[in-house]
Amino acid sequence: MSFKGFRPEANAFLTELAANNNREWFLAHKAVYEEAVVAPFRLLLADVISALAARDLPITGDPQKAIFRVHRDVRFSKDKTPYKTHAGAALSRPGGGVHGGVIYIHVEPTGSFLAAGFWNPEREALGALREAIYTQPQRFADIEAGLAKAKLKIDATESLTRLPRGFEEAEGEALQAALRLKSFTLSRPITPARLSSAKLVGDIVTFTEQALPLLQFGWNALSVLDPTDLKRQKR
Repeated sequence: MSFKGFRPEANAFLTELAANNNREWFLAHKAVYEEAVVAPFRLLLADVISALAARDLPITGDPQKAIFRVHRDVRFSKDKTPYKTHAGAALSRPGGGVHGGVIYIHVEPTGSFLAAGFWNPEREALGALREAIYTQPQRFADIEAGLAKAKLKIDATESLTRLPRGFEEAEGEALQAALRLKSFTLSRPITPARLSSAKLVGDIVTFTEQALPLLQFGWNALSVLDPTDLKRQKR
């Protein structure tokens, strides 16, 4: 089977879940969740992964495992509602990588979207990304210019008000703005029409091609890190 688009039942289920976010309601409607949300999402991922491989793009995943759990982690949250009211999945480079860099697919009635990049990286990873930008400003500027041609822009919502320590001597407004970033991500909305169409597969492949220079820049920057650094930080 191949992906034909999400049916209206997917949005209907997620909308109703938002209004009935409790264990009893979810268990009573779990079969709808599996059929209307999970099953087509897995088909979408399988088709995307196959299309990416055909174009020799270094992004992959397991359709059975790439979708995030519907259960929320409520341990440290004031919001104790148990379930997410969206569906999301992430694909990454072969072998993954503890420091991230993914293509993310988000399905939600109030706004579906594609995203890519390095979200909220750990301290060591963030430092390595900034160091790469600082030492290769023209290369990073060229990447941003290429993204702009594809109507994509790195999200600057989460930024420092001042330059981070060690980069105070950076010159140029664009370089300074890049160094203040806390995350390096970009996104593109998915229209309802595309969400319900098999053409979404091609949209994701195109988005991946356009976002790949940013991902590759980040992967190269993070290659200097010891994979155990992240594990130490999380202890």
